[in-house]
Amino acid sequence: MLKKRIQSFKYAFAGIGHFAKSEPNAIIHLLAAITVIALGYFYSISTTEWCLVIFAIGMVLGAEAFNTAIEYLTDLVSPDYNELAGKAKDVAAAAVLIMAITAAIIGVIIFLPKILAGF
Repeated sequence: MLKKRIQSFKYAFAGIGHFAKSEPNAIIHLLAAITVIALGYFYSISTTEWCLVIFAIGMVLGAEAFNTAIEYLTDLVSPDYNELAGKAKDVAAAAVLIMAITAAIIGVIIFLPKILAGF
């Protein structure tokens, strides 16, 4: 039982590695996350603000990972052009966009007052 749990973590970490290496959008999101974390340290954001930032980062990366999985699965079951397969991919991409916009709004709410206070 424990061996299976440990193996499942190995598979999950392998998935993270593949995701980070093969998805250009994942790299963009990771760079954005690093930038936001650096800004958080620079502006000494509060514990609550850190929780919101970490949650937003996790949700965007998670949405991007789901999108990637949906794209792989869609390509597997529908290798030829299929209108419904395209719609599935579009909606999955829309989910990432919605999360990224939400994360950006959270970032503006947290960081804009701190940036403006410096002027």
